[in-house]
Amino acid sequence: MESQQRFGIGAELPDDDREPECAPGHGLHAVLDPADLAAIAPLRAALRAALGHWGVPELADTAELLASELLANALQHTGGGAVLDARLGTDRRLRVEVRDGGAQLPRPRRAPETATSGRGLLLVEVLADGWGVRRHADGKITWFELAPAHP
Repeated sequence: MESQQRFGIGAELPDDDREPECAPGHGLHAVLDPADLAAIAPLRAALRAALGHWGVPELADTAELLASELLANALQHTGGGAVLDARLGTDRRLRVEVRDGGAQLPRPRRAPETATSGRGLLLVEVLADGWGVRRHADGKITWFELAPAHP
């Protein structure tokens, strides 16, 4: 399935008064079609490039991993597509949000030792500076934040 990938650095992002002000040109927006797991790889590359462009390349490895986890969860468990919005705040804190149509709110769980999946949200919980999930009109938004070690 071909994704409706729209990787736009500096794209207009929705306001949320609980988030830091986004510096101009410091946003990334992508729309992924249902079940299009292949679209995650080029989105990781776009996120890495954006973080380099924004002057925080040290966040790239962790941001790519966590964004991949949230996107894979959204595409595998909701039956629909996903929308990723990433922005770097004026405080240099990265916020990545993945919106999907799923009604069930995800939570970290302990997967059995023999399980081949089920550890993604544990990674998010351990590696992110903050994360959460909230409902919206059409489903939910799962988000994480990362801050550079030396702002």
